[in-house]
Amino acid sequence: MLDFGYYNTDCMDGMKEFPDKYFDIAVVDPPYFSGPEKRGFYGRRISPIGVQRVYQKSAEWTIPDKSYFDELFRVSKNQIVWGCNYFDYHFPPGRIVWDKCNGNTDFSDCEIAFCSFHDSVRLFRYMWNGMFQGKSIQEGHIQQGNKKKNEKRMHPTQKPVMLYRWLFDRYTERGMKLLDTHVGSASSLIAAHDAGLQYVGFELDKHYYELSKKRLEEHTAQMSLSDFVEVTTK
Repeated sequence: MLDFGYYNTDCMDGMKEFPDKYFDIAVVDPPYFSGPEKRGFYGRRISPIGVQRVYQKSAEWTIPDKSYFDELFRVSKNQIVWGCNYFDYHFPPGRIVWDKCNGNTDFSDCEIAFCSFHDSVRLFRYMWNGMFQGKSIQEGHIQQGNKKKNEKRMHPTQKPVMLYRWLFDRYTERGMKLLDTHVGSASSLIAAHDAGLQYVGFELDKHYYELSKKRLEEHTAQMSLSDFVEVTTK
């Protein structure tokens, strides 16, 4: 069985390493449809503050079928599955709606996830449209005024760390075992680290794996330094 950590491997091979219901929760964001993997950049190629938004086109982009979901449900006790409305798979009724506060754009106003924790619908509002990002979890509908505090976009379907922090605050406890089969930008693993979760993550695309692993390592090193400074100054 694999140890906790982040792996550059096919999630279907990775999940075979684990026994039934090993993970307390799986939070996954698999490819919904073909298109984003062919995108060379998001929005403007160069942002208003000079940030270049060039992505690596990916050949490792497989829309999951029933066998993926069957395996996911086998290894996890609970699941949050983004893009559930795109898949030809029966999900129970629980839903989470992420209102991206996009306004008048060509992109989706919301994204929908299946959530096994309840049968009702929960709403999270957090602005996420290029340079327009939410101020905080509590004020997600208000634009962050200082663009230098924005998350850097490195993946065409990247989700914000704040979204995962909101999820983990509501649906997890410290020490729980988390699975993410399609890590992408590592937003989920950054939030998992901060929430004290034990995680296993998979990313098949080597380019995005290396980028996101670097992002995760930089964040965990920064958090460790912050903890050290806090302890030594008390």
